[in-house]
Amino acid sequence: MALRLFEGKEHAASYCKYRISPSDQLIQRVIDFFEKQRTRPFELAVDVGCGSGQGTVMLAKHFASVVGTDVSPAQLEEASLHAKEPNITYRRCVAEELPFADNSVDLVTAMSAFHWFDRPRFLQEAHRVLNPNGCLALLNYTLSMELSYPDCSVDALNQVCKELYAALNPYRSSHLGANSKDLYREAYESIPYPDKEWEDCVWVRKPMTLSSFIGFVQSFSSYQALLREDPQKAASLSQDFCQRLMSIMQVTSAETEVVVAVKYLYLLARKPLEV
Repeated sequence: MALRLFEGKEHAASYCKYRISPSDQLIQRVIDFFEKQRTRPFELAVDVGCGSGQGTVMLAKHFASVVGTDVSPAQLEEASLHAKEPNITYRRCVAEELPFADNSVDLVTAMSAFHWFDRPRFLQEAHRVLNPNGCLALLNYTLSMELSYPDCSVDALNQVCKELYAALNPYRSSHLGANSKDLYREAYESIPYPDKEWEDCVWVRKPMTLSSFIGFVQSFSSYQALLREDPQKAASLSQDFCQRLMSIMQVTSAETEVVVAVKYLYLLARKPLEV
């Protein structure tokens, strides 16, 4: 079964506040792939493992109806609080048992969530609910993140980041294996659809305050695992991380804006007309 994380109210609130969304350009790549064999209007998209809905809302302008699903009531509560688009709804369910009829969904997405699922079962379920010519889109960011700040050594900043990720690595879930990218590549290879696309180097750059970047890191499952085990150690680690970055940047406020570059990967696959 899928691994269940991110379900507490505090974590859900942090997830909603700090998680980085895919860029409009990245979502457009999904839409462009989908549109190659489809004509508008597009009817139903389902965002599985939607969390607090950052990715879900980005689909709303492209589809008549968008449904975000998640196993966590706390995450869905956050998503509902921030969803203003009238064509978005949210439903609680596990990723491997979607409440949709066979051949009824145009697009199934999972954004930074697929690696937590029972992956073979989810792929079977996505196949079941997708319309012929419907598409599956799996997106995920990687820990290949780069900070930049004017007149500051990028190498020095990112060496600190690498040391933090290394400190968190012992708390990484074994469910993810050594490298979550491998899980997505394995899924890509296993999907029998002839029309599919793989890309593992799409950079998304986003300005944010240093404190928001720290909050983003604190939303990682590995940091949350450390927080549960040793709250004092987790707090010290993030405080030291922030202070070291501020020292390199020669600033005194964590509200200073930096640019965070995040590398994404994606898998796109189209269900054939005849299977």
